[in-house]
Amino acid sequence: MSQKKVDEYKKKKANREKIMKKEKLVFRLEKLAAALVGLAIVCWIGYSVYDRVAENQENVVEETVMDTSALDEYLSSLSAETAEAE
Repeated sequence: MSQKKVDEYKKKKANREKIMKKEKLVFRLEKLAAALVGLAIVCWIGYSVYDRVAENQENVVEETVMDTSALDEYLSSLSAETAEAE
């Protein structure tokens, strides 16, 4: 090996820890950025689907009328029988 190559190898070996730490940091930041982009896409799709579903639903209010006179008569007859029994 030439002296130039030996010197380059020694420099790389001396700074190997710094270089590896920097590469790990860059890799983690890339993973974090990818995760954030993925999360943003999933949230955007979810909101779009929710918005379309909510748009298609109409707020329908239904009123139900129920005749409870038979139930009222039955309960009053029960209370009348209880009052007579005492």
